[in-house]
Amino acid sequence: MFTITVSPELKEACPAFAGVAVYAAVSNIPYSEGLWAEINAFTHQLTSTTQMDDIKLQPAIAATREAYKRLGKDPGRYRPSAEALRRRLMRGIPLYQIDTLVDLINLVSLRTGYSIGGFDADLISGNRLELGAGRAGEPFEAIGRGTLNIEGLPVYRDAIGGIGTPTSDHERTKMSLGTVHILAIVNGYSGTEGLREAAGMIQALLRQYAGSDGGEMCFF
Repeated sequence: MFTITVSPELKEACPAFAGVAVYAAVSNIPYSEGLWAEINAFTHQLTSTTQMDDIKLQPAIAATREAYKRLGKDPGRYRPSAEALRRRLMRGIPLYQIDTLVDLINLVSLRTGYSIGGFDADLISGNRLELGAGRAGEPFEAIGRGTLNIEGLPVYRDAIGGIGTPTSDHERTKMSLGTVHILAIVNGYSGTEGLREAAGMIQALLRQYAGSDGGEMCFF
């Protein structure tokens, strides 16, 4: 398991922050029919019961947006991933299918409103991560979107540099079909309530769809 700490700068800006990490051995596959039945069921539930304007009011999403504002970032321009995923579904655009590990992290993010970092643990440099604030000009190659301006975004850094923000994770540590160890981090900018349930949901899906025993859970 990794040691994860929160920088004084982040603690000062977001005093309610709490996080939980799940580390597990996994077996990734391109597509899981059962998982996608769950994703499609959630999509139907969301689009039939929610209005677009409701999304930013969901508690976990609202807290993440507030954290962005406190760090000087516009959450309307740089949306937290959970908000972006829900807005995508509300616009009638299906969730993109990547692979089972990515897809199940997206499902938990959609269900809970938490922006969740999903990393290939074996690609992380060192065994320590720190959550801090992105700096001006700090390099960050976001998955599928190129260079991302992370100034003012919460960012996890390993021994080399940034690997994850609530808007996007980094190409360097992204999960793939070759991933055999996952590190998933749930970011609770509204505090601890709901974190254990979200992490437990990740573990249950890993057991069901990714050949895992669920791994271990660690709060920080």
